Amino acid sequence: MGTLPVYRWRLAPEGLATRRQLRALGLRPGGQDVAAQLERPRRRRGPLVAYLYRIDRARPVRPMTPARRTALAAAMTARRTCPVCRQDRGYCIPSSLGMCVTCHDTPAASLPPLEENRVR
Repeated sequence: MGTLPVYRWRLAPEGLATRRQLRALGLRPGGQDVAAQLERPRRRRGPLVAYLYRIDRARPVRPMTPARRTALAAAMTARRTCPVCRQDRGYCIPSSLGMCVTCHDTPAASLPPLEENRVR
């Protein structure tokens, strides 16, 4: 692979798009190599870089299958379920806390014991 052409911010030619732009068009890169690079200069730091793909080589986004939809729903339910109180909180549990905000703010004596610490 040779060097990639580099374009400045907002100066990329027609026919090239970022992943996000492809997705907005209902497309995906589809295994093609990066065609070019877009750089946005910043002060005191290196430039922001975005990779560009050719729109004519992009493929349509794969449709969501029922099995994939079920798996995604199960994964999101697991992310919303507090491991301490076992309730679906309606938001993703912060990984920094490891439990819902309510359990984190409640004194430890009033919390139910964790599942792995229970005597069987």
